[in-house]
Amino acid sequence: MEPMMVRAILGPCYDTADEALYRRVVDRVRRTIDQTTGIQTLAQMQTVVELVRELGLVPEPEIRDMYGYKAMYNEALMHKVRARLAQLRAGELDARDFCLKNAPELLRSLKTAGLTLYLVSGTDQADVEAEAAALGYADCFDGRIYGAVGDLRHEAKRAVLERLLQELGMPGQHVVMFGDGPVEIRETRLRGGFAVGVASDEVRRFGWNPAKRARLIRAGAAALVPDYAQLPALLRFLNVDIEPGPDQVPGATEA
Repeated sequence: MEPMMVRAILGPCYDTADEALYRRVVDRVRRTIDQTTGIQTLAQMQTVVELVRELGLVPEPEIRDMYGYKAMYNEALMHKVRARLAQLRAGELDARDFCLKNAPELLRSLKTAGLTLYLVSGTDQADVEAEAAALGYADCFDGRIYGAVGDLRHEAKRAVLERLLQELGMPGQHVVMFGDGPVEIRETRLRGGFAVGVASDEVRRFGWNPAKRARLIRAGAAALVPDYAQLPALLRFLNVDIEPGPDQVPGATEA
């Protein structure tokens, strides 16, 4: 998202911008991404529109709306996704090359323990489903996969938590949420759930990301992990029994 936003904001100045201007735009973009991580992609693209107008480097007739910038972002994203899928199919890489350490094992441990899992994302619904299927963990959710539907009035994370707690009559303290964005942390806390902030390094796929760690602390995460390398200790901390008894009451998690 960062390179796409930088290119959109600089517009015709992209190839000629001096170092000072380029760094100023990059800094603004990084702050924006930091502040909006976890919300719908479409809402993030609305901030791009605002930044493009604010910095004034793109002529007004050439400024896109949020749907236009989302199309620009999706084009760049899908180019990378298609390349990765080709590597998966060719056997050059496998699912572990794209997942945080022990993430699939965490999902399967929670499912084995009898918890009901929900996958919720600000990414488009179809793309979330396709990614889960490609990486081999879609079956952990039994169809409970929710993404953005192109409507800013419908926030997937908020909607799923509300349905979970209100329609199913499940107390908030039965919900454990794993996420790396302030949105899901705050929404879970508001409803009395337990929010685990995942301050992950998405390049290495293990270890701490200091910027995320600070952001998640500010959002009010009840616990922080960089990845799931210490899976047995994490499960014990959450009081999750991977060999549930017949009387165990299932909880719910958003991963």
